[in-house]
Amino acid sequence: GLYSYPVLMAADILLYNATHVPVGEDQKQHLELARDIAGAFNRNYNTEMFVLPEPLIMGAATRVMSLRDGKKKMSKSDESDFSRINMTDSADVIADKLKRAKSDSFEGISYNEDERPEVANLLNIVSALTGEKPQDLATKMAAYNFSQFKAEVADIVVAKITPITNEYKRLTADRTYIMDVLKKGAEAAGEVAEKNMKAVKKIVGFI
Repeated sequence: GLYSYPVLMAADILLYNATHVPVGEDQKQHLELARDIAGAFNRNYNTEMFVLPEPLIMGAATRVMSLRDGKKKMSKSDESDFSRINMTDSADVIADKLKRAKSDSFEGISYNEDERPEVANLLNIVSALTGEKPQDLATKMAAYNFSQFKAEVADIVVAKITPITNEYKRLTADRTYIMDVLKKGAEAAGEVAEKNMKAVKKIVGFI
């Protein structure tokens, strides 16, 4: 049980004594576990070694849903690649995925997460990328049919993600640079981790 994902996530947070952690809505429970572990350690050893990390849940798309099912979280583990947008997808692939995104039987575009989860998901994604409220976006696109709506969403998503994809490709093409960044990052993280682990071992009595 010590090697389950939430416990490893808690270890990554507490090892560096993080005060705030940016997470999606679905990760909040995992952060609660990190807080519980920190609190239990502090109480058991009568110390204030660990701060209780606070979640930072920001923006409209705090929980991005599948393009194939608006009630299911978008995930890289989903069998269908059309359920998600990958940061390495080309502009044409992104547009195609959004074109094939699940629709509903309602006319026009409106924002209702309960009755129209697929439309709400796309509006939330655009909202996160543009900063506009999803309700305002729905009002602007109210008269659109689904084809027009998806095309508009695709244009916005492609415009935002393509520069990121291009930069990703540029960086990953330079393996020497990547390895240098990883090495320096590991050294910097190691210094913090070693200091905190020494303190923990001293409190527990291992040293």
